Amino acid sequence: METSLHRQLKLHYAAGSDQLEVAFEGYRIDAIRGKELIEIQHGSLAAIRDKIAKLLIKHRVTVVKPIVARKTLVKLDKRDGEVVGRRLSPKRGQLLNLFDEMVYFTRVFPHKRLTLEVALVEVEELRYPGHGRRRRHRENDFQVEDQLLVSILETHRFKTLRDLRRLLPRSLESTFHTGQLAKSLGVRRPIAQRIAYCMRETGAIHIVGKQGNSVLYSKRKRLAA
Repeated sequence: METSLHRQLKLHYAAGSDQLEVAFEGYRIDAIRGKELIEIQHGSLAAIRDKIAKLLIKHRVTVVKPIVARKTLVKLDKRDGEVVGRRLSPKRGQLLNLFDEMVYFTRVFPHKRLTLEVALVEVEELRYPGHGRRRRHRENDFQVEDQLLVSILETHRFKTLRDLRRLLPRSLESTFHTGQLAKSLGVRRPIAQRIAYCMRETGAIHIVGKQGNSVLYSKRKRLAA
């Protein structure tokens, strides 16, 4: 079932176009704006990877990946019921969460006809009581009724490897390992390893050697042989 968030983003990116939910070359496309195909993908990029790869053979495609940066939890007394409470969720997404999904998209990005746009959004999530299955954690026993877009806080567009490489901190040395990347970004090393994997697989960085047990990467453009 389509959420209000998906529908609202679709209308926003369609920019007045009446071509929404279009049957196109055997696929269902969220919106068509001029000659550009637009896909809003709140779920995993893996689900649309093959579809996008085929469309890119002939068409310009923009994939919009929303990341929830701020969420207000709205508690209802029942499904379609009255609001009985609301609070701000402590969970906050950030731009680097893109790499949670980029791991499934490295064979598609970059492409000369592809734009990947990350939208950091603020949403309201409507919840109502669940079915009492989680007896030990009743506060976590809920069903999500809908998500509503409050605002688009920021957008970031990625078309080239240079765009991706800009996410690396300026303070990072030109040659680095994932421990140094983690420290410079202020994240745990497994997250830095995921970022390095995505950048390596797309060609944004490349391996230049080792330092002890750590693989060394370079963010300099690889010279042609």
